Amino acid sequence: MTADHLSACESMVGQGRAVLGIAGQPGAGKSTIAQRLVADLAAAHGAGFAAYVPMDGFHLGDRALMALGLLDRKGAPETFDDEGYAAALARLRTASGPVYVPSFDRVLEQPIAADLIVPAAARLIITEGNYLLHWPAVRAQLNQVWFVRLDPDVRRSRLIARHVEFGKSPAEAEEWVRRVDEPNADLVVASAHLADRFVDGVTGAFVT
Repeated sequence: MTADHLSACESMVGQGRAVLGIAGQPGAGKSTIAQRLVADLAAAHGAGFAAYVPMDGFHLGDRALMALGLLDRKGAPETFDDEGYAAALARLRTASGPVYVPSFDRVLEQPIAADLIVPAAARLIITEGNYLLHWPAVRAQLNQVWFVRLDPDVRRSRLIARHVEFGKSPAEAEEWVRRVDEPNADLVVASAHLADRFVDGVTGAFVT
């Protein structure tokens, strides 16, 4: 990332912790940008200055989704524990010790509880996901939200390739993108105007 990105992150950090959200449609490149920011901030300020907390860790597990009749809509807003996510972000803002948060394993397609450690010394929490601007309780915990923009055709191609990589046939991947991912993408972009800044999903540069 550039000096502009690092400066924008550093300016959020005051006396207490800050939380930066990276939002965007499925396949826009949110996790890549968030993890790159964490790495660059570690290089500039030392390991543990920033910590990564993915929204996908708050996916409901398949057993819960089956019980709710939602397995075929996995990835839609109602298939997440959004209240748990908001509560975790609130705890992270004020915690004085390490906090253990869930990750998401794309091979298993399941959340993994307490898989990531946010160290006590972390000054900036970087969280990313589709619905950061869609859920008011989550947005309330974020100092800023950056929205990642990407050409729709490129984004859909990325999604199809990702689904194939993790086990779907090309036909199944295209059907899933059409039936599940794209309706979710439309929902995500409807709240994009609430973002503080916009980021290009290819270059990572700030855009207007």
